[in-house]
Amino acid sequence: MGVTLGLLAVRHGCELRGEPGKVVDRVATLARADDRSLTFLANAAYRSQLADTRAAAVILAPADAGDCPVDALVTRDPYVAYARIAAELHPAPGPQPGIHPTAVAGPGVVIPASCEIGPGVVLGRGVVLGERVVLGPRTILGDRVSVGADTRLMPGVTVYAGVRIGARCVLHTGVVIGSDGFGFAREREGSYVKVPQLGSVVVGDDVEIGANTTVDRGAIDDTVIGNGVKLDNQIQVGHNVRIGEHTVIAAQTGISGSATIGARCTIGGQAGFAGHIVVADDVVIGGGTGVTGSIRAAGIYAGGGTPADQISRWRRNMARFGQLDELAKRVRSLEKRLSDLITPGSTPPGSPQP
Repeated sequence: MGVTLGLLAVRHGCELRGEPGKVVDRVATLARADDRSLTFLANAAYRSQLADTRAAAVILAPADAGDCPVDALVTRDPYVAYARIAAELHPAPGPQPGIHPTAVAGPGVVIPASCEIGPGVVLGRGVVLGERVVLGPRTILGDRVSVGADTRLMPGVTVYAGVRIGARCVLHTGVVIGSDGFGFAREREGSYVKVPQLGSVVVGDDVEIGANTTVDRGAIDDTVIGNGVKLDNQIQVGHNVRIGEHTVIAAQTGISGSATIGARCTIGGQAGFAGHIVVADDVVIGGGTGVTGSIRAAGIYAGGGTPADQISRWRRNMARFGQLDELAKRVRSLEKRLSDLITPGSTPPGSPQP
């Protein structure tokens, strides 16, 4: 079943330049699209492929529309429009209601008839599921876990006791929510005493968490993942961390305990955050950046890694690094003064006399 370009334009707020009745039923790349495919142009690196595309239509920005050889859906945000239209043309499979006979449920569990419970699922005491929840094979929910409507847990997700997960979330394979935070008190002789992790985790609505990401439970208060947050694969979120709404974080980022990340932040891969710091709203952190202190103002920040070095020398070099701009200005000033002192044919001050 296809959809006409005219209907897509109305639904997604695009300007249609072409035939309203033309039907598309799938998406494809610029290079591989055919006369039933819809494609998009959002990255200038692929602009050279536009002239030769055989797509039924292209989603693109107004600046590119004049060079499009086929029908066009014109919008200021072509990638966003593509994402929404692709979801319409290729919808995720809905739940297949029912409970697999190998699933195990404790007392007091609430499972609406619209839910899909896969093979080998284990539900602890007092688990509460919303409508149309999907639990993939071998998913484990501890006691008193709650999961909001239309949330999907892929195979092999583990959610510890007391965690609350909102509506319309997606948790991918290997995600662990609510494991103990890294809390130990060091005794004088060097041994460690485990600090009880008594809080839980609260995950908001419309959150997506990538494969093998771990979110630790709070030590006393809860760890909080705000509405609309998107976490990539293999991220570590420490205990009592708070992540603001609609923040996106790329793979292999580590966030130490009690750090607060603001709303609408964008964090590159392999970034690292020290504990107990605060990052303001609308901050962009470059990949590989180590954030060791609070960031109080919105903006773009980058650091990148430096090779391992002896700690005292590394600290001195990092202190000097912050002074490089001022040192460069002073060097330029000194060079100008020296140039002004030297006239053609004269001997620079301090030079050996003949």
